[in-house]
Amino acid sequence: MHSITININNKQLVDKVMWFLEHLKNDGLEIISKEDIDDLKLLKATRKEKSIPFNAYLENEN
Repeated sequence: MHSITININNKQLVDKVMWFLEHLKNDGLEIISKEDIDDLKLLKATRKEKSIPFNAYLENEN
């Protein structure tokens, strides 16, 4: 798999590029925002942390 990052500062060009890329999804193209990737990396980093039940969290929210 190859990954490409594209930075576009022009809203009209963003719309045109996204329109084109959307048409390539049927050929296997996957579009993921950089923000989504960053969020997934942060979430993955917390997997080994100890978790507590939600009720316990609410009891200790202060």
